[in-house]
Amino acid sequence: MIEIKSIQAQVKSRFSHKFDIELWAIATIYFVQGAMGLSHLSVSFFLKDQLKLSPAEVASLIGIAMVPWTIKPLYGMISDAFPIFGYRRRPYLVLSSLLGVMAWACMATIVNSAGLAMVMIAIASMAIACFDAIIDALVVQRARLESEGDAGSLQAFSWAAMSVGGITSAYFSGFLLEHWGAKFVFAITAGLPLLVTLAAFAIADPPINQSESVFETTKQQFKQLVTACTSKQIWLPMLFIFLWQATPSADSAFFFFTTNELKFNPEFLGTVRFFTSLAGLGGIWIFQRFLKDIPMRRIFLWTTLIATGLGMTSLVLISHVNRSWGIDDRWFSLGDSLILTVAGRIAYMPVLILAARLCPEGIEATLFALLMSVMNLASLCSSQLGAGLTYLLGVTDVNFKNLGLLVTIANLSNLLPLPLLGWLPNEKVVQVVAQPSIEATKLEPINPEFVGSIPEVNLISK
Repeated sequence: MIEIKSIQAQVKSRFSHKFDIELWAIATIYFVQGAMGLSHLSVSFFLKDQLKLSPAEVASLIGIAMVPWTIKPLYGMISDAFPIFGYRRRPYLVLSSLLGVMAWACMATIVNSAGLAMVMIAIASMAIACFDAIIDALVVQRARLESEGDAGSLQAFSWAAMSVGGITSAYFSGFLLEHWGAKFVFAITAGLPLLVTLAAFAIADPPINQSESVFETTKQQFKQLVTACTSKQIWLPMLFIFLWQATPSADSAFFFFTTNELKFNPEFLGTVRFFTSLAGLGGIWIFQRFLKDIPMRRIFLWTTLIATGLGMTSLVLISHVNRSWGIDDRWFSLGDSLILTVAGRIAYMPVLILAARLCPEGIEATLFALLMSVMNLASLCSSQLGAGLTYLLGVTDVNFKNLGLLVTIANLSNLLPLPLLGWLPNEKVVQVVAQPSIEATKLEPINPEFVGSIPEVNLISK
């Protein structure tokens, strides 16, 4: 009891406003969002082993299932414009969480075909995207109450809660899959959104006066959004981000290689995921400590070049050269994944900062969500392009002859947008970090193609 009070006192000291039950509810929802990663590894093995899908089919299916994340701003606009019984937040949190419960319960019981799996995974993704958009809006509201000295502390607290959920799920994901199977993991995952349902009732959601023109306000905000997006200073960097993120991915094919060829079991892959989650935090620290005062274009150039070069180390594992060096496949893969995760997170940080910088005052949260949706759309394109390349090169669940070529193409394609670096502003990153947008400190769990030598299916996007 003393320890709990001590922790609460420490957290309270970081906030100028009251540390109340609503803050616990917000933390719970972000924790759930991170913990939903428990199913990622199980989805990969379920599609591969039980539904017998090929690498190209898995990549294509997951790409389609990501579609709900490409319209994330729409969820916030709908909740603002169309209150349910006069409430804008709580009903949508409850409905989206129950939708997630239903989807994962179906995955645990009745799903036995690729088509039905795609539908349920898409519904589960939509549920997470919806309650993520709603809770982001709540954080925006509370953040406005922070004093200048506490600016950003609420976002940092929210991100920390999500990180704890993600790291916890990474620790258990492989162990549970190894010993109890994918369906069991899906059943546990189905219970997690119920915490969001309970937390929703602790959220302050005053009823909207029917005389308030909420729809007109949303309409005006939409017009402002369109005006902002037609500005060259916004759409050129946005287009660069899209092209940078849309290059083909070899993730699904490499997952099949690590499990079918190298015989990596779920428990080991879960261990790798746990340590790479921690390594990602290290990458963020390195960026904030040493790299944030570098001009934007220069850091994009060098982080992309270095991370792309490091991504080519996967060829060592594919060709088994590491064995001639006396390095076991598992040890090499773990070390490679840690290094690539750090490099990838460092390379991805400027993207989030740039997205925050592009948001004009008044529509910060909405435009930031739109930019995140653009990146999710780019990731969808990346997945589909990767699926097409995997199919064209003849990489299957047993034929990995051209996997090295696929990985090479996927990594080198990251260099293609670099001639367009002139589309980006060239201010120092520190100038952007000094005044982040409402969501700038909340890191989204999505990475460029060269992150990690052991990929997985990631249903939680931006």
